[in-house]
Amino acid sequence: MTPFDFECAGETLQALPQGALWWPARRLLAVADLHLEKGSSYAAAARKLLPRHDTRQTLAALGALIDVLKPATVVCLGDSFHDRAAVERLPDDDRAEIERLTARTRFVWIAGNHDPAPPPAGWGEVAEEIDEAPLVFRHEAQFGPVKGEVSGHYHPVAALTVRGRGFRRRCFLTDGHRLILPAFGAYAGGLNALDPAIAQLFPDDYDALLVGRDAVRRLSWRQLRPDAAAFG
Repeated sequence: MTPFDFECAGETLQALPQGALWWPARRLLAVADLHLEKGSSYAAAARKLLPRHDTRQTLAALGALIDVLKPATVVCLGDSFHDRAAVERLPDDDRAEIERLTARTRFVWIAGNHDPAPPPAGWGEVAEEIDEAPLVFRHEAQFGPVKGEVSGHYHPVAALTVRGRGFRRRCFLTDGHRLILPAFGAYAGGLNALDPAIAQLFPDDYDALLVGRDAVRRLSWRQLRPDAAAFG
């Protein structure tokens, strides 16, 4: 799979087709919004019948990236667990996989709105945000001018029409100063990249880096179209 090189705050970064961010100069891998155990949360609430394999699928994708890239640091940008009780619902095999991954490299868990409580001891560091100048990693973008902010939270997706057919794709969003990552979790929903909640963070211009099966494609926000999809 081909990474897509772009610049943010003067740093060369790579958007990966898997929906993760790679910072080669620091050997730092960032993923956003894993929402582990979302399937079991919905099942418990009887809101929706979802197969309860989302955690296994998400961890397998993350583990594959760690195998290939061998990062010095993995940053999980918040909402890594779908709710406060998600860790308690983890099957033994998935818990063991998290312990295996976190033992291999430095893990930093950024607190999100879904998972304000820290994960169990031994699974890595916990922080509200981390400053890896010139980049700062946090869960939710701060309103107003920033430089070098990397965040998640919004689960951005791009909608477009190609040859009369509509498509929706997860995407990164950037204006060269700030960057919003797509959700990495298997069951994470998406918010349209043109939604006012997102657009207000980019007052001038911004691009969407669309995640495809094997590559990432860059489009201006002007090439996208609105839709009614909401994220969860």
